[in-house]
Amino acid sequence: MRIAELSRRSGVPVPTIKFYLREGLLPAGQLTSPNQARYSDAHLHRLRLVRAMVELGGLSIAAVREVLGALDDPAKSMQKALGTISAAVAPPDLGTEDEVAHQQVEEFLARQGWVSRPASYAHKALVGVLATAREVGHERFTDLLDGFGRAAMPLAEADMEYVLAAKTKDGALEGVVVGTVLGDAAMAAVRAMARRELSGRLTGEEDEPQPC
Repeated sequence: MRIAELSRRSGVPVPTIKFYLREGLLPAGQLTSPNQARYSDAHLHRLRLVRAMVELGGLSIAAVREVLGALDDPAKSMQKALGTISAAVAPPDLGTEDEVAHQQVEEFLARQGWVSRPASYAHKALVGVLATAREVGHERFTDLLDGFGRAAMPLAEADMEYVLAAKTKDGALEGVVVGTVLGDAAMAAVRAMARRELSGRLTGEEDEPQPC
């Protein structure tokens, strides 16, 4: 297919496709003339994946490049790929030098019986979250952690079940991407729905009509 059809089938504008090609997020097509190229269904699949990461996942071009590098590296193990992909989609690790927050994270991990990995993106991100919460006057935010931990393990089990159900390593690695990027977005949406539902039950207030 030519780039116009690739654009039509993917929903990605031609200038954006050309940008992704220049940035190396999409492999070059097969040249049919100096200014024309043909693209395959593999290009369409990769383009849709990139679009999901950028538009829904909110990833930067640099982060998408890291994720695709993990997907395309034949020597990368599942564990390393998971670390690379998770780090690429992680929030900034603000406040990671905060000793109080570090201690709070270590105590949380000990209560959960989880291994402490201070160098991991998740550890640093949680330290940053707790440090920021304290800075804005919400020291009791740490009270939520154990509940988050109890809810997170079944979610992680569901994630890994989804990933390991893939028939190939490539499929499993792509499942990590989809499960992380789309899974986080879906979980945020479901959490917002549940919070709104519970708020209505507890307060007796009805939802305001939403604009069409």
